[in-house]
Amino acid sequence: MPIGVPKVPFRSPGEEDASWIDVNRLYRERLLFLGQAVDSEISNQLIGLMVYLSIEDDTKDLYLFINSPGGWVIPGVAIFDTMQFVRPDVHTICMGLAASMGSFILVGGEITKRLAFPHAYFLFTPSYEIEETLLCYIIRVMIHQPASAFYEAQTGEAILEAEELLKLRETITRVYVQRTGKPLWVVSEDMERDVFMSATEAQAYGIVDLVAVE
Repeated sequence: MPIGVPKVPFRSPGEEDASWIDVNRLYRERLLFLGQAVDSEISNQLIGLMVYLSIEDDTKDLYLFINSPGGWVIPGVAIFDTMQFVRPDVHTICMGLAASMGSFILVGGEITKRLAFPHAYFLFTPSYEIEETLLCYIIRVMIHQPASAFYEAQTGEAILEAEELLKLRETITRVYVQRTGKPLWVVSEDMERDVFMSATEAQAYGIVDLVAVE
C-alpha cells in the first residue's frame, strides 16, 4: 500500500470497537480514486475495478474521485472507454486538480452526474504530450491537445507520428464537443491557448454538470 493512502475507521456488525482499515474498503462501496498521474498501472487498476464491480452488480452507480495532474494519453483513453462500456453509470467528481487526461476522464462521466468541488479550477492548454511532465498549479483542471517531440525522429517517422497525433487530437476534440455540447470550432479554438475557468465557469462550459455547495 503506497504511503499516503488514507485509512478509515470501520466497525463490523456485532463488534464494539472500530478498526482502521485502508481505503481499499471504499472500493467495496463503489468509490474509486484517481489521485495521481495517469499511467498504465493506475489505468489497469481502475479498469479492473470498474469491470469487476460492474459484474458484481450492474445496477449500482460507480463514483470516481479525480485529483490528478494528467499523464499518458492511451491509458487515459482506456479509462474513458471503460467508463462508457460498463453498465453502471460512472459519477466523476473533481476535488482539486484534474489536468490533461484527468479532465478528459472527468468529462467522460455520465452526463448530469459530473461534479466539481467549489474551489476546483479548469484549464485548457495547447500541449497534449504522450508522457506528460507538466505539473499544473494546485486546484486546476487542464485540457490540452496532442504534442510530440517529433524533431528527434527521422523524417518518415516524424510524418507518421504527426499524422497519428493529429488523428488523436481530432478524436479527443470531438469527445469534448460531444460531452460538453459546445460547437467544434469553440472547443478547437479553446484548445489552442491556455484558458482558465472556475468551477462555475466549467459548469457553464459543460465540462461538469454540478458544483458542490459548501
